[in-house]
Amino acid sequence: MIVHQTSIFKRQVKKMHKSEKVALDKVVKQIISNPAIGEMKIGDLAGIQVFKYKHNSQLYLVAYQYRDEQLILTLINHGTHENFYRDLKKH
Repeated sequence: MIVHQTSIFKRQVKKMHKSEKVALDKVVKQIISNPAIGEMKIGDLAGIQVFKYKHNSQLYLVAYQYRDEQLILTLINHGTHENFYRDLKKH
């Protein structure tokens, strides 16, 4: 499987603390092992899946897109719930 990261995702990861990066790595491994784990979105965000997880009692979301025929996983966005979907629609 090929894993891509958008430039937005890379910038967000750069700003994270080390413990947050470790938690995100575990989540990305979970997504790679089972891409259907996230919730499929509809409407404006059709084709995008979002996986929710908690770290230090804070809810985080990871948006990604998986193309089964090509085995490509694209990590699109990461962050807290506040304004997450609004920002996701912009990009």
